[in-house]
This record gives sequence, structure tokens and C-alpha cells, in this order.
Amino acid sequence: SGQTPSNIVLSQDLAFSPPYLSTPKMVRKGASSILAAALAGGIGAMFAPCDAKVAYPWPTRTGEDGSLIDLEYPGTAVERLCSVLENVQNLTSLDGPWPEVRSKLLAAGGMKEDVSTSHSFNDFNHCDLTTMRESVSYEHNWDGQVKQISTRNQLGPFIKAESIKELGSGGSWSTCMIGCSSNPPRDVAHIQFKSRVAFKLVWVPPNFDSFVLLDDDGKELRRGFPTGGTLPAYEQRQANFDLVKGGQYEAAAKKAFQMML
Repeated sequence: SGQTPSNIVLSQDLAFSPPYLSTPKMVRKGASSILAAALAGGIGAMFAPCDAKVAYPWPTRTGEDGSLIDLEYPGTAVERLCSVLENVQNLTSLDGPWPEVRSKLLAAGGMKEDVSTSHSFNDFNHCDLTTMRESVSYEHNWDGQVKQISTRNQLGPFIKAESIKELGSGGSWSTCMIGCSSNPPRDVAHIQFKSRVAFKLVWVPPNFDSFVLLDDDGKELRRGFPTGGTLPAYEQRQANFDLVKGGQYEAAAKKAFQMML
């Protein structure tokens, strides 16, 4: 039907009061393009510093402070997005138990793992890993341009508290996908923060037991085959795919399914 199940709330992005957790302790740092980190909860992951070697895929200009600014989406934290893309490339596998896969996604995206991020990638909606400049991180959809999202969608304090600083300036958050099927997308990342997404997680039909990570243009970055009874509910995974129907991301997800046959 393409309709989101009636028992799934669309009205507001989720944010939980962050506990007092310290920044992950760095266990290796040097001239290489990746850093080894021990994240909260004892999960290890590889993530890139702000001097990531991945080239930014979209046109930019140089700002007055010397930083790169995306011409179309100036709220994007460009260097941070490059770090995330490099992290995604460096992930060894996205198969295996879902909790472990999800931990890798959070770490690669530059997000801490705690109660404040417990919804990230765990429901149908909060599956856009967005890297935004600090100057836009306190925008809250005050004018209602992102439909079905609260006009008090204030995520700034959570972005500041939950972002791993070593990936570069700005912050990371798993923003709402609602509106991503429009062309151009009219979701929280692109409208509220005027930012691109570093990657989008889309569960692949017809069984929704595998997923693809897509970049802002819908190009496939990685795919995963998680296992275990702790996957997000089937209804949530199906509703996730429903959100991309009719847009560029739907075609990419369907292509992934065809390649799996």
C-alpha cells in the first residue's frame, strides 16, 4: 500500500536525555587515515579523523574560515561527511548479529552509543546519518517546512553531546527519513539542516532482512545481512522501505535486491 502503519508515530523526531558519558578513549592515533576507538559499551570500531582521504563527491566552495562549503546544501559538515564515507568503506562486514552491526553503523557515522541514540537505525524512520555544521545544528523546523515533523524538533543539545569529535567539525545525528521520496528530498537533513546525508539505511524488499547503505544521490555504499531475533520489527523494516517509494532511493534498494538473486 505504501502507507506507514497507523501505529507508528510520525509527528516528531525522537531524542532522549543523554546520560553523562565521556568521549570514547582513543587507543591509536597517527598519520594513518583511520583511528581505532573503544566506544561506550565496549564495542570497538574503526573510524576516520577529519583528514579523511575520501574525496567529497559534490561541488564546494571555500568559506572565509577556510572550510569547505557544499554549494547546494551549505549546512553539510563536509570534512565530517568525508570521514564517515571513509569509515563505511573500511568496515570489514555488516553481517552478523544486529546489535553488533548497529554499533558499527553508529561508530562509522560518528555517534556515541547510549540511551540517547538507542532509536538510531532501530526504527523505520531514524535511518539517515546526517553530518551538519555546528551553525545549523540548533535549527528546529520552526516554519514547518518538513511535513509531519514537529516545529520544535530541537536536536542541537543531543547532536553536541552524542557526536564523536574526532571525525571533524560539526556533528552527526540519525535524522528522520520522512520526506526523502520527494525530488529533491524534503526531509530533516535537507530542509531543517540544509545538509546532505552521509548514508541512508534502507531495508531491502521483499523480505526486509537485508539492507543497503546509500549516499545522498542514492549510490550504494555497502549492504548488510544482519541476523538474530533483535532486528527491528518486520513492520518497522517494511515501513522504512515505504518511506523511499517513488524517489531515487527506492530504485537503488530494488537494484540491490536484484543483485542478490
